[in-house]
Amino acid sequence: MSKETWKPGNMLYPLPAVMVSTADKLGHKNIITVAWTGTICTNPAMLYISVRPERYSYSMIRETGEFVVNLTTRDLAYAADWCGVKSGRDVDKWKAMKLTPVKADRLEFAPMIQESPVNIECKVTEVKELGSHHMFLAEVQAVHVDSAYMTKSGKFELNRTGLIAYSHGAYLDLGDVLGTFGYSVKKH
Repeated sequence: MSKETWKPGNMLYPLPAVMVSTADKLGHKNIITVAWTGTICTNPAMLYISVRPERYSYSMIRETGEFVVNLTTRDLAYAADWCGVKSGRDVDKWKAMKLTPVKADRLEFAPMIQESPVNIECKVTEVKELGSHHMFLAEVQAVHVDSAYMTKSGKFELNRTGLIAYSHGAYLDLGDVLGTFGYSVKKH
């Protein structure tokens, strides 16, 4: 197999396409779509998002030190894309996409998106100014899950929510289960 060498770049795909909800101290709310996000640590529970400083939500996060990561689904794909290409400086994304802001339990300013099956409340612990994007490292304060995806035995069935991913310019349905954790070493 022949390979081409390209200049350094980000080719780590697929990525989660999440909608991050923010607010400033005056109550102005916004939603920014982020693909530069991921898990940092289990204990304490931490994640990160990377945002360009010129983005409208950036100053809100810097001002309040909080945001909510809202997972996206097939039903939210259009809104996720739209919120990623429109600026909150010019339009109220909540109204335009008919999304419902809900007060977070442990945050003072940033709301959750009601329509998302999972909302992750985050408080910024550190900002790394890395270049084109600044990375907000954050500690998870609370996680909210849609009870519609809870089984009678109390298990949350995240994979039934219709999660999507972003890969090389496209939103993708996550598709079929190929195996579960540890399936490659299970004795048959």
